[in-house]
Amino acid sequence: MKARIKWSKTGILKFIGHLDVQRYFHKAMLRADLPISFSQGMSPHQIMSFAAPLGIGMTSEGEYVDAAFDWSLSSREMMSRLNAVMNEGISILEFRQIDEKEKNCMAVTAAADYLVTFRPGYYYEEAFIKRCEPFCFQEEIRVLKKTKRSEKMVDISPMILAMHGQGDGIFMKLVTGSAQNLKPHTVMEAFCNYLGYDYDPLAFMYHRLETYLDKEGELVPLGAVGWEIEEPIGRKGHE
Repeated sequence: MKARIKWSKTGILKFIGHLDVQRYFHKAMLRADLPISFSQGMSPHQIMSFAAPLGIGMTSEGEYVDAAFDWSLSSREMMSRLNAVMNEGISILEFRQIDEKEKNCMAVTAAADYLVTFRPGYYYEEAFIKRCEPFCFQEEIRVLKKTKRSEKMVDISPMILAMHGQGDGIFMKLVTGSAQNLKPHTVMEAFCNYLGYDYDPLAFMYHRLETYLDKEGELVPLGAVGWEIEEPIGRKGHE
């Protein structure tokens, strides 16, 4: 069976990278004694796929990983077993079964919500919050995109789906995925340029709130395509 697992990443663990997170989950599945499925062939590996990687230094309550299992206990029991072996900073929030035909979460990720907050002593925060809408409603927001081989100017305005002040921070919904991907850091750098400020990357803290897929033209959380497992399935004696 195939499951989609939602998890959070906070505290000191925000400083570990995506590859380390993958290895962490591989070991956690074994420590929790869960029936994770392995691929066939000369080098078997756990069948697991993560959604859009989270940048180092960012926290989140909207991360997802798909995993295949030989059988499953109830969603509550699977979550309990995983949380029992997790370090402080990573928590399992959902464990849902998804259809075997469902594409993996990496392939279907379309957007993500972020909350940007300010470290004290860098900028006048109200200047950002009050001018969110004029900034994101510009016809063009051009930034310099750098790759290993080239540099080019791109318009990021179509990839900002929503942006407004939220409390003492800024909420933004951005296009996210393998085809197109806009980082909140890029938006805030462009916002600083718009306000006439020198950009200081240490001034902002980034928190991912949710990650979405496009379902028939509507953005829904990645976990919305799954369902809770009420009773054990696929295990001898529980079928």
